[in-house]
Amino acid sequence: MSLYAKHINILLKAVRAVQERTFFAQYPDHPKAYGANAISLGKEAYKSSLGKPFEQLLQGPNEGTSGEEQSPFTGEQLGVSYPTYTVDTLIERAEATQKQWRNLPIGERAGILIESLERSTERFHEIALATQHTTGQSYVMSFQASGPHAADRALEALAIGYQELTRFPEKVKWVKPMGKRQAHLDKTFKAIPKGLGLVIGCATFPTWNTLPGLYANLITGNPSIVKPHPHSVLPIAIYIAELQKVLQENGFDPQIVQLAVDSSDQLITKELAEHPAIKLIDFTGSTQFGEYIESLPNKTVFTEKAGVNSVIIDSAKDMREVMRNLAFSVCLYSGQMCTAPQNFFIPATGVKTDAEHMSYEQVVDLFQNEVAALALHPKMGAGTLGALQNESTLKRAQNAKNMEGNVVLEAPTVKSEEFAKARIFAPTIIEVDADKAELYNQELFGPILLVIKTKDTEHSVELAQKLVREKGALTCAVYCSDSAKADAITDAMNEVFVPVTLNLTGFWFVNQHAAFSDFHGTGGTPAGNASYADPSFVNRRFVWIGNRTPSK
Repeated sequence: MSLYAKHINILLKAVRAVQERTFFAQYPDHPKAYGANAISLGKEAYKSSLGKPFEQLLQGPNEGTSGEEQSPFTGEQLGVSYPTYTVDTLIERAEATQKQWRNLPIGERAGILIESLERSTERFHEIALATQHTTGQSYVMSFQASGPHAADRALEALAIGYQELTRFPEKVKWVKPMGKRQAHLDKTFKAIPKGLGLVIGCATFPTWNTLPGLYANLITGNPSIVKPHPHSVLPIAIYIAELQKVLQENGFDPQIVQLAVDSSDQLITKELAEHPAIKLIDFTGSTQFGEYIESLPNKTVFTEKAGVNSVIIDSAKDMREVMRNLAFSVCLYSGQMCTAPQNFFIPATGVKTDAEHMSYEQVVDLFQNEVAALALHPKMGAGTLGALQNESTLKRAQNAKNMEGNVVLEAPTVKSEEFAKARIFAPTIIEVDADKAELYNQELFGPILLVIKTKDTEHSVELAQKLVREKGALTCAVYCSDSAKADAITDAMNEVFVPVTLNLTGFWFVNQHAAFSDFHGTGGTPAGNASYADPSFVNRRFVWIGNRTPSK
């Protein structure tokens, strides 16, 4: 049985889910779904990989080694070393695979790629530990984000690619009536891949932000090179090892996809990105480097850069429930998510609830109390916060209390019972004046929250819109009990291409985006030019060519 036939049901379910936008998850996100022994086997596999070379890649003789990953929880080096290659070697090997991969029918490509995701499920718990100890995410978050959620996003991109590439017939007999005569042409339609792809990973989400672009490239026939952040290599290395094994087992060159590891003092990202053979670039990271990627000539690029996410509070049924929800959103992974809210716009006139009218001061006090209560919770605090991925984020968080403005909450001290040396830092909340835009019109990556007192809700929306136009955003949370007013706020934020999450309380949060249903980003703001995953995320990776010949 071909892999296409083996996985056709998964593929068709994924395509249908993309079209219908209802709930679908091929890969369950609860840790016990993968077998009774999966957790213990994952721990064993992870521990066995530490302190030695990673020898699972099928990339030919290496030209050096590199490895500098350090756990934000233990402070210890992972000690894993990876093979390194010159840019010329990586490009040469990738180019040698182009013809084989692009000529493979779309169904066969889809079967191979789905098989690689299915194989990876056996290593989700190993990937989780690798993610935890390179990013600082908690174990459960690492499992979900780097395992099932990342794999679902990859499957989503793959499904869109299959849908787009099968949109038109491969051949057709074209007949044009011309009075007593007819014109007959044989027409063929081909989707031609643009060329080699480069996927540049980030340190905080090394698989979730990498797999969509990688699988979008591969399903559309473009061999790819993955350049991970040197501090977060192991999670994506495992995925690529599984992908290469599936390729080789089915008679294909495993170097259709390659891992390009470098070091902080010898980065190869620019050299790769500027190489004329690289035609496609996916990037997640800073605005400065993202704008450089976007400026490169003759490249098709997909970027996710820094943005500044807002919360607009007008009114609510129960403000305590609102603030509990927002407290979790800001504490989750210590604000190191690109979807985490940073700026909280609250009217000086206060907020109406079903029970009472709360003053501005009461709302702010409730917010800081809920954040502190969660951060200091003996069972939930440390696990929700996780650890800060790097020292620069820690220094920024430590210096937040010295920012201009009124410190509403100085970060309380939080300790982890499991990891005494964990790089943990709770949120700091600072109140700033609305006319001090220079303080809140920038991304303060990490656990730093700004409360902005506005004249009224209209003023809040005006400032939030301006912020999106200038700096971009991926999310906007709105709390408003008046349906007509809520619709007006939603329309205003949609006009600047930002999605609105309205009146969330309970156990779903503005940070969370579901594969097959939620678009991650819109591509319409300075925060990035791409969306996970709409059709343009895939169909810009190939071009349609129509050929004609007279019918015989």
